[in-house]
Amino acid sequence: VQLQASGGGLVQAGGSLRLSCAASERTFSESTLAWFRQAPGQEREFVAAVSWNGRSTDYTDSVKGRFTISRDNNKKAAYLQMNALKPEDTAVYYCAADPQRTWLRSSDAYDYWGQGTLVTVSS
Repeated sequence: VQLQASGGGLVQAGGSLRLSCAASERTFSESTLAWFRQAPGQEREFVAAVSWNGRSTDYTDSVKGRFTISRDNNKKAAYLQMNALKPEDTAVYYCAADPQRTWLRSSDAYDYWGQGTLVTVSS
């Protein structure tokens, strides 16, 4: 599965962005899809995940109530709506797919990764 993330950019604190992740293969629809992020000098961290059918979601505490993950399997796409952005949300955001559906927050559980899209939140 090839993934391509897009939608990053520069936004002021309190603003919104919507990230998109486009997949190349139908197996995307059978995979758990997650977003991770990596800030400069920090390790990659889990942000959110959505189950293969879209019925279950998981969020790290710092983004709960501000970010929403969703997917459209017909379009082979997933999204991360980010509202009330904070400077500490600044990072490169990656989408990742787990065909095994392990439902783990570890990046090791995800076999396929997009190239990343940079989100910069200014104060």
